[in-house]
Amino acid sequence: MSTLEEICSGPLVEPLPENRGRNPGLPHAPTRTPHLTAAEERLALRNALRYFPPCHHATLAPEFAQELRQHGHIYMYRFCPPMRIKAYPIHQYPCRTPQAAAIMLMIMNNLDPAVAQFPQELVTYGGNGQVFSNWAQFRLVMHYLSVMTEEQTLVLYSGHPMGLFPSLPSSPRAIITNGMVIPNYSSREQYEKMFALGVSMYGQMTAGSYCYIGPQGIVHGTMLTLLNAGRRYLGSGDLRGRVLVTSGLGGMSGAQAKAAVIAGCIGVVAEVDEAPIRKRHEQGWLMEMSSSLDHCIQRIREARAAKLPLSLGYHGNIVDLWERLVLEYQRSGELLVDLGSDQTSLHNPFSGGYYPVQLSFRQANQLMASSPGQFRTAVEESLKRHVAAIDTLAEAGMFFWDYGNAFLLEAQRAAKEEGSGGATEFRYPSYVQHIMGDIFSLGFGPFRWVCTSCDPKDLEVTDQIAATVLEEIAVGVSEGVRQQYHDNIRWIREAGKHQMVVGSMARILYSDQKGRVCIALAINKAIADGRVSAPVVISRDHHDVSGTDSPFRETSNVYDGSAFCADMAVQNFVGDAFRGATWVSLHNGGGVGWGEVMNGGFGLVLDGSEEAAKRASLMLNWDVSNGVRRCRGRPQWELGGGGPQGRTTWSTGSEGVHLLGRPGSEGLTGSDESSSWGLRVNMQNQTEDQKNPEPQGTTLSGFFSGPGNPVVPTEAPVQLEFRRTSVTQDYTLTARVLGFGINGKVLQCFCKKTRQKCALKVSSSLGRYALGSHDTGTSRLRMSKSSIRPVHHWSWSITGPCQSLVQEASDWSSCFILKARYQFLYNGIHRFRFLHWK
Repeated sequence: MSTLEEICSGPLVEPLPENRGRNPGLPHAPTRTPHLTAAEERLALRNALRYFPPCHHATLAPEFAQELRQHGHIYMYRFCPPMRIKAYPIHQYPCRTPQAAAIMLMIMNNLDPAVAQFPQELVTYGGNGQVFSNWAQFRLVMHYLSVMTEEQTLVLYSGHPMGLFPSLPSSPRAIITNGMVIPNYSSREQYEKMFALGVSMYGQMTAGSYCYIGPQGIVHGTMLTLLNAGRRYLGSGDLRGRVLVTSGLGGMSGAQAKAAVIAGCIGVVAEVDEAPIRKRHEQGWLMEMSSSLDHCIQRIREARAAKLPLSLGYHGNIVDLWERLVLEYQRSGELLVDLGSDQTSLHNPFSGGYYPVQLSFRQANQLMASSPGQFRTAVEESLKRHVAAIDTLAEAGMFFWDYGNAFLLEAQRAAKEEGSGGATEFRYPSYVQHIMGDIFSLGFGPFRWVCTSCDPKDLEVTDQIAATVLEEIAVGVSEGVRQQYHDNIRWIREAGKHQMVVGSMARILYSDQKGRVCIALAINKAIADGRVSAPVVISRDHHDVSGTDSPFRETSNVYDGSAFCADMAVQNFVGDAFRGATWVSLHNGGGVGWGEVMNGGFGLVLDGSEEAAKRASLMLNWDVSNGVRRCRGRPQWELGGGGPQGRTTWSTGSEGVHLLGRPGSEGLTGSDESSSWGLRVNMQNQTEDQKNPEPQGTTLSGFFSGPGNPVVPTEAPVQLEFRRTSVTQDYTLTARVLGFGINGKVLQCFCKKTRQKCALKVSSSLGRYALGSHDTGTSRLRMSKSSIRPVHHWSWSITGPCQSLVQEASDWSSCFILKARYQFLYNGIHRFRFLHWK
C-alpha cells in the first residue's frame, strides 16, 4: 500500500511498480478511436516514454503500445497508485506551502472513485473530462507541488507539467491550460488524435481545474433551474405533482434525481448504464429504479395523484421512455410530463456520450470501437426519433429546454436542419436563454468552498456563516434579488439534511458579487479566530456569470453578434491570476464540447490572514463584474460608457465593486438589482424586431440620466417594425385590474404561448395598449408600448408600484413619457424614456 509521501516522490522507477492493469471493480471509459497512422502511433509512444529514463523503455514501450491499441489512449495503468485516492486532511500532505497542499487535496478529490466517473482513466465527469492525460503526469504534479515554495509557480500544458518557475508570493501557485489548440484545428477529429498523442486534453470545466466537488454542484444548479422553470412555464415554484423527464445519471447528470426531490417534483431519469444507476441508488440520491416502462408509467401516475416527490431511475434508453409517453398520450389524451430536458453527454456524441436506441448498451460499445461510421449513423437516427417524440409532447403542452449539453445542436446536425432563428437559437430554448440567464444577469452564479480539514464540523460552521451573511444582505435588496437569496438560504439551511457531501467537505450556493465577497471574508475571519480549524478553498463552477464563453449555453442569450467571441473567459482567467487567485485555469471545451467553448476557473486559499482577505475581495469583485459588465445586445452608451457625459468608472473596495455613472449619479453595489441585471441582458422575452431592428415603425429618440441631464446617444436612433397581429391573438385577457392610469386601466392577462403572467394597459380614449410582463407581489414590470392594429412591442424594465407605471403625458400624439415622479433606475442611473410615434 502506497502512502502520500510515496505518491509525491514522483513516478516510481526503481524498481518499477507492478502492473496490475485495470481494476474490474471500477467503471471504465469507452474505447477511443483516434485512427492514428503507424507514424503517429510511434510518436504517441515516444511522448509517453519521455516521462521515464531510457533504461525502462524496453519494458514500458510494449505495454503502452498495447494500451494504445486496446483503449485508444495510453493511461499508464501501471502507475495508478494502489492506495485509496481521496481528499485527505490538508496537514497530511508533504509540502512546503499550504497553498500547494490545498491544490493536492483538490486533485485527489477529483480522482476519488466515489466522485470520479472513470477514476482509472483520470476522468472526473462528462465521459472525457480529464484531470490528467496519464498517471505519470499525476505523480509528477504531486511531486512538484510537494517541493514548491511560495516564490514558484507550476505551469501545466493540458496535464503535462512544464516545471516550477520563479514567481512572486502574490502570483498563482499553478497556471493550467487545457486544450489550447489553434482555432482552425480545434475539431472533434483533431481532438481524438491530439489526446491519443498525449499533446492535448479535454479538461471539461472543473475536472481539469481541480475544482469539482462531486454532483452536489449540479444538484444545486438543477434545483434552481427547476424552481425557476416552474415559475416561468407553470406559473409557480410549487412543483408538487409536476413531472420532469430527463436522462443521465452519470458524473454531472447524476444530480438530477436528487434535485428533483429537493425541488418537490417527480423526476424520472433514464440511464442506459446500470452502474451509475446503482451508484446513485446506493448513495441515496435515487429513490427507486426500474427497467420496466410499464412500472415507470404506473409510478408516475401514482406520484402525480399523491403529489409526492419521487426520483425514479429508468434503466433503459431515454428515447424508449419518450416514445412510451407519446403512446400514453395518444391512447388516453393524458399528458404525463410537464417539464422535459436532457443531460446525455452530447458534447461527445460518438465516443460514449450518447447511446442510440436501436442498440443495447453492450452492442453500442462494441460498434463504437469496431465501426465508428456505422455507430455515428445510428446516433443520428436515434436523435431524430428522440426529437420527434419531444416535439409531439411539446405540442401537447410539455415545456422542454436544452440543458447546455449540445442536445439541440447535435440533433440539428443529425437532421441536417437550420436553426429556428439566429446562430445560437433552436426550436427549443437553452436553459440559459429562458431560465438561468436572468439569474446570471443579477450576478448570481455557483460559488463554492471546500474545508481542507475534511471535518464535517467545519462545514457546519461555514454553512451557518453563509446563511447568516445572505440573510443580512437580503434585507436591503429588491424583490427580484430577494427571491434568489431566499432560494439559496433555503438550500444552505437544508443542505445537511439532504446529505449533499460526496468526497471533500464542500458546499455550493448561488450568490452575487456582494454575497460572494462577504461570505469569503466572513469565513476567512472564522479561520483567523479559530472557529474553522484549517484553511478553506473558495472556487466556483466555470459555468458562471463570467467564466465561460459558450454560444450554445452560457452566452446563448447574447444577440449583439459577439456570442462566438471568447474575450470574457480569457479576460477572467488573466484578471483572476493577477488579483490573487491561488491557481487559475483556461480550457477549450466544456459542457457542449471541444471547439465550442472557452472557459476558465480559479481556486483561492483562505488561511485567516489579512493578505487572504485582500486577495478574496479584489479577485471576487473582478470575477463577477467582468461578466455582469458585458454588453448583452445593448448599445454601449446605454451602459454609461459611450456618451460624452456617461463614461463609466470603477472603484473597488471591500464592500464590492461600484458601477458609477456621471458625477452626481447614484452608485450601485453588485447586490443591487439594477446594477447587475441591467448590464447582462436576457433578451429571450424580446421580439425579433428588437434583436434585429428594421427601418420602419417607431423611433426611440433619446434618453435622460436625470432631470435635465441628457445623455447623447452615440448610435443612430433604433427603428422598429410593427407587428401585424392583434394583442388578443397572443394574449388571454382577464377582468382583474392591477392598476389605473389617467385615461385607462391595467388588466392582468396571460401569454398564450408561454403562460407568462402579463399586465395590459387599456387606454380607452385612444384605443391603445401598453403590454408588459408582471409578477404579482413584485415591483418590476416589463412594459411594452403598442396599438391594437398594428401591435408593436418594445420592452424595458422599471421599478415602482404597478399603478404608477401607467401614467402618461396628455399629448399621446407626440410621445409616451413616464413623469418625473415615476422615474426608474436603469444601470444605476435615474432615467426617463421617450418614444416618438410616426
